[in-house]
Amino acid sequence: MFGKSNNSSPIDSLIGAGTTIEGDISFTGGLRIDGSVKGNVTATGSKPGTLVLSELAKVEGEINVAHVVINGTVAGPVRASEYVELLPKARVTGNVSYKSIEIHVGAIVMGQLVYENPQKSDKVVELKPATGGAD
Repeated sequence: MFGKSNNSSPIDSLIGAGTTIEGDISFTGGLRIDGSVKGNVTATGSKPGTLVLSELAKVEGEINVAHVVINGTVAGPVRASEYVELLPKARVTGNVSYKSIEIHVGAIVMGQLVYENPQKSDKVVELKPATGGAD
């Protein structure tokens, strides 16, 4: 409805510039924030959620989503189970956990970048050395 992020679902909801929300937000699909949120932002549902923070956006709290694109200010930890993109005006005070990350020139992270190792697949077969054989 409001556009598409690079590798994720369309944006379904918008928190406009000049809007301040105090409290936690849970959403499905895509959410774009141009305003201010004082609380945690979490994607729920069976499909990966996408969060886009414009350069006007400010979030004070934890972010826990599959895909996040940040060009605003975040005061709190960011956890993206799939992809993080930090655009030039991104300002993050807190740790950033990710599976894949893209950082543009000018983005600032005051915290640790933590790579989240993907879980082992059940389809991986461990090979064992053969026993016996010729000497």
